[in-house]
Amino acid sequence: MLLLTPESSARDPRSLLEELEDLIDIVQVRPKPLGASRGPAPARATFELALEALDVLGTGADAPLVIVDDRVDVACALWERGVAGVHLGAEDAPPRVARDLLGPGPLIGRSTHTLQEVVLAGEEPVDYLGFGPVNPTATKGYERGLGPELAWVASSAAHCPLFPIGGIDATNADTLAEVGRAAVGSVLLTAQRPREVALALRAALTAE
Repeated sequence: MLLLTPESSARDPRSLLEELEDLIDIVQVRPKPLGASRGPAPARATFELALEALDVLGTGADAPLVIVDDRVDVACALWERGVAGVHLGAEDAPPRVARDLLGPGPLIGRSTHTLQEVVLAGEEPVDYLGFGPVNPTATKGYERGLGPELAWVASSAAHCPLFPIGGIDATNADTLAEVGRAAVGSVLLTAQRPREVALALRAALTAE
């Protein structure tokens, strides 16, 4: 999963997606909030970035899924145009409220940070989980990570696919091979050769 934040990218989103489209399964579009806000990004920014991602990637059976971050309203508005769902954090709409608004079709993702949250998510109408931070990461100021071992356990305990997140790069992705998937952002957004990095990440995550 690629976490697409244009403000953190070394190149424009269109060229990055064109280079990586055959190497990623899901793109979560998440522009930054305005100013120092920690809330959701403006609906227009999310809406426009999602449309740009759909324009590049298409909506065919083999195209990567496009998910919006936080914005249930944007997911509702763009469902018929190809957006696959929404990812929700702890401060966003509860999954049951989102499901009532979205209906049964769209995917709902949920951020988790503890094993307890992973287990409790089994009682919610969610389709996948994010779990982390696995490693220390400057993106959200986490100086300590939960560790890959906890990610293995969390993945085994989850009722749906779980994506480790946080400080994952080509030097440590092999520690998550037992999970086999990850959500990454800055390691691809800031890379001079993002395709090479994506290939290295995929090889590490699928190593046996």
